[in-house]
Amino acid sequence: MRTAAIIPARGGSKGLKNKNIHPVAGLPLLAWSVLQAIEAVHVDLVFVTTDDPAIAEVAVRYGAEVIDRPGEISGDKATSEAALQHAIGVITERYGAEPETVVFLQATSPLRLPGDIDRAIERFHLEKADSLISVTRADDLTLWEQREKSWNSVNFDYRNRGMRQDRPAQYIENGSIYLFTPAVLRRFDNRIGEKLSVYPMEFWQTWEIDTIEEVELVEFFMKKKGLDQPVSRS
Repeated sequence: MRTAAIIPARGGSKGLKNKNIHPVAGLPLLAWSVLQAIEAVHVDLVFVTTDDPAIAEVAVRYGAEVIDRPGEISGDKATSEAALQHAIGVITERYGAEPETVVFLQATSPLRLPGDIDRAIERFHLEKADSLISVTRADDLTLWEQREKSWNSVNFDYRNRGMRQDRPAQYIENGSIYLFTPAVLRRFDNRIGEKLSVYPMEFWQTWEIDTIEEVELVEFFMKKKGLDQPVSRS
């Protein structure tokens, strides 16, 4: 198996109840990432790893294979890396071969243009990377943080602001698309390895769903950009 897409989607979300299957633009949220992965020409198989029967039912309905995630790696403090490592093990046992490349998609980030996943995979291989993250350029974001009782500028010097266009370009890891090899995940216990590539996306694609207000925001962009109609590979 060359490329496997894995979408972690556990139950028990707190910010928005049943977030992963909450209706978004007419479909359960999870369904958008499943369909986008199925649409990608360079993706061979699509898996959803979950501990929730309702999420599993949605995954199967829209064309993904389900991996039952154990309870010990399904709680609030469980990492995505733990779920991914478990999923790769199940895939390897199920198909008799380990995927060469893993595409990790977050169900909460459905704002992907047709071709985004394929172009990210192509860049990953072209640059001979061992990992890739999707990013959006953070134009004119001036960040501050509080340290003890004082406030400090993070990505600029407030004493010498200069012109916005003269500042170094900075990027947000938008959480939409990750690629890596299983060897990277084993070695570093992390989705990011030693030779990182990035796939740039548009700023509106930064938004993800954690609250009910963000559902409305994401639906707005889906409708505005014509992404609210499912597309099949056929």
